[in-house]
Amino acid sequence: MNPLSALFGAGVDLRNALYDRGRLRVRRLPAPVVSIGNLSLGGAGKTPFVIALGELLKARGIEFDVLTRGYGRQTRGPARVDPSGSTRQFGDEPLLIARRLGVPVFVGGRRHEAGVLAERSLQPRLHLLDDGFQHRQLARDFDIVLLTPEDAQDRLLPVGRLRETLGALRRADAVVLTPGASPDGLPISGKLLWRVRRSIAVEQAPPRPVAFCGIARPQRFFQELRDAGVQAVAEVHFRDHHAYTPADVARLLKLKQEHAAGGFAATEKDAMNLGALAELLQPLLRVRVIMELLEPQAAIDAMLSLIARRRL
Repeated sequence: MNPLSALFGAGVDLRNALYDRGRLRVRRLPAPVVSIGNLSLGGAGKTPFVIALGELLKARGIEFDVLTRGYGRQTRGPARVDPSGSTRQFGDEPLLIARRLGVPVFVGGRRHEAGVLAERSLQPRLHLLDDGFQHRQLARDFDIVLLTPEDAQDRLLPVGRLRETLGALRRADAVVLTPGASPDGLPISGKLLWRVRRSIAVEQAPPRPVAFCGIARPQRFFQELRDAGVQAVAEVHFRDHHAYTPADVARLLKLKQEHAAGGFAATEKDAMNLGALAELLQPLLRVRVIMELLEPQAAIDAMLSLIARRRL
């Protein structure tokens, strides 16, 4: 193992051991908490999965909210997301979840504070904790971890993209295998094993667009466009959660002119990060990523049953 990754891993192991032994404080909310997380730095599809899980809970008539960090926002303290607000106020993924699910979403660096705010103003039966696997300050009643095909071959930070090794899956209750991921050799004996189908929704794509995105795994998005029959004349990627500027828009418009493109294609998250600048990039295809849980009713039944037993 690379010395830097070994040092990072030692720090992660020490932190987890302190939580396991009760040396670091864990706070609990009155309502149950379901955490959705992963092992790597983005790109697993957590946000689409939160939305998919939320839709299944709504179909059951279960009232819930979403607690999330609000990465990239320029405000401080816990707050409820206003769906008509901006990414600078709340962060791109919280805003996307609030708009897509139509349920209360609360942001806060300390997720317990966000949960307290939620419970003061609402009476949720359940909290969904977005990107919560490593946020061990907040107790959870059910841990879901998404696993990508890349995770099995990756290395720990800062050399690779892993925040924890595969051994951390022992803390999970359910492991979600995203397309291409395999359970072989994983420490998941006795865990619930869920599988998902991933797709994109493409409607009225402009001919020969310039495709761009600011997400963790841009090449996956570009490949999904090609698989959907969208033939981009240029592909541009920015860093994850990129806040677009007029200079970025000018660069994209220049590419459109140089390649005689018919418009633009970007993820739904990128369209939100553009804000008002999106009006300058028309026609713009906003691509929605869709996650579908296979055998969803059995999965939800198992999750709710385990939570009920733990809450006795």
